[in-house]
Parts: sequence; C-alpha cells; structure tokens
Amino acid sequence: MTRTVMCRKYQREMEGLPQPPFPGARGQMIFDSVSKQAWQEWLAHQTMLINERRLSMMDRGTKVFLEEEMEKFFSNQELTKADGYVPPKT
Repeated sequence: MTRTVMCRKYQREMEGLPQPPFPGARGQMIFDSVSKQAWQEWLAHQTMLINERRLSMMDRGTKVFLEEEMEKFFSNQELTKADGYVPPKT
C-alpha cells in the first residue's frame, strides 16, 4: 500500500515519497508534506534553473537560491524564470 500525504502544493491527499529526499529536518518536512508528483515536478524545475542559469552547485549562493525557489514552488508563489525562457505552447 502506498503512503499518502496532504500535499502542500496541491492541497489534497496524494501519494507520498517512499523516503525523505535528504537527511535532516528539511528532508523530513518534505517527506511529511510534499507528494511524489510535486517532488518530481520540483526536480524538473530545479534542473531547468540550474541548466538555463548556468548555476554552480559549488557556490553557496546557488544553494540558498534553490532553497528559496523550492519554498516558493511548494507554496505556489511566483517562481523565478530562467533567463530567456519561453514556455512551450500547448
């Protein structure tokens, strides 16, 4: 049986992650309140930001920036777009 959580992004019960994405309090908070779908969507958005903005994961500022963006993403706030990003037409 899959584990469910009240997803803070979608505000409904959804399938949860199988384990915390990383150790510590932040990883546990994500495990307890973020759905598997929302986490996968965040990873895709984070990858796009890293690639399009040419961010270095060795830079402490990048880590702070991504933590802030992750909080915005799960709280449904306006996100920082990649420079020159044009969303695909549906």
